Amino acid sequence: MRAILEIQKQLMPDMIELLKKRYTILHHIQVSRLVGRRTLASSLNMTERVLRGEVEFLKNQGLLEVESFGMRVSEAGQKLLEQLEPMIKELFGLSDMEKQIGDAFQLEKVIIVPGDSDLSPSTRKELGRAGASALRKMAQETGVIAVTGGSTMAEVANHLSPSTPLKGSLFVPARGGLGESVELQANTIASIMAKKTGGNYRLLHVPDHLGEEAYQSLIQDPNIREIIDVIRDTRIVVHGIGEAIVMAKRRKLDTATIEQLMADGALAEAFGYYFDREGKVVHKMPTAGLRLEDLQNTKVIAVAGGASKGESIASVLKFGQEHVLVTDEAAAREMLNYI
Repeated sequence: MRAILEIQKQLMPDMIELLKKRYTILHHIQVSRLVGRRTLASSLNMTERVLRGEVEFLKNQGLLEVESFGMRVSEAGQKLLEQLEPMIKELFGLSDMEKQIGDAFQLEKVIIVPGDSDLSPSTRKELGRAGASALRKMAQETGVIAVTGGSTMAEVANHLSPSTPLKGSLFVPARGGLGESVELQANTIASIMAKKTGGNYRLLHVPDHLGEEAYQSLIQDPNIREIIDVIRDTRIVVHGIGEAIVMAKRRKLDTATIEQLMADGALAEAFGYYFDREGKVVHKMPTAGLRLEDLQNTKVIAVAGGASKGESIASVLKFGQEHVLVTDEAAAREMLNYI
């Protein structure tokens, strides 16, 4: 495929650019699910006149359905986008980056979507769609799936749908999470994933940040102890990755702890653990739920993107627990600086 693409680039460069443009339009509509022409033109930084011509072409090819309240990708368009994906990865240079990152961090699978989640809402949605797809492919008929909180995990949840492998799954929060915005709490996301897929869920009603004494007291409660045991027996974990200091402030850690994190070179946070550039744990929060030692026999999917998180993602991957990484182009390019 690569050889054919190189020939086409030399002989018909205009055709390659046209392919990219039409793919981008179709793909953006797919991610948006239903979108108006004016909104789409603004998102793609394209004039409505130019977009109108492309939409008419795609509609005539049976790839788009255009109605009074917006456009959506047809079933034929969905199939074409799936068939085009390997070629598009080559055209955007994503295949090479996937291999580089996979080899560097010894990952089973790396999935990179075009764009930068920091700048583009459509890229954030595509990151969620790719994360949902990775989860579906890894899932089996039954088992516990633990999820963390955060906006990226919320996008993953939004892109799940009823699926045979996930219908028998039990979704649980990876850890306590009361205190965050309700819609971004792990409890909320676990319940949404279960409802979207037809699975079941259990919740863990404990604060995200606990003092040691409160933590020891809570885990003595039989009901809390029982759900923690379920969480720690999880088969698949899907988690986001945060920037260390941003997450510390969001969790309202005290000033002394934040200053210590800075002094220790903390760059990333996952599961309540803080990692430095070399992937070493420099701080952990006493929290009910999943611990790093519980990941030994678990498949782990990390979903995180945006250029601002590139170094943070690399530092967590250096710890070496992840099996699958779903990220975006901007984060991947940044990560290459830390291999």
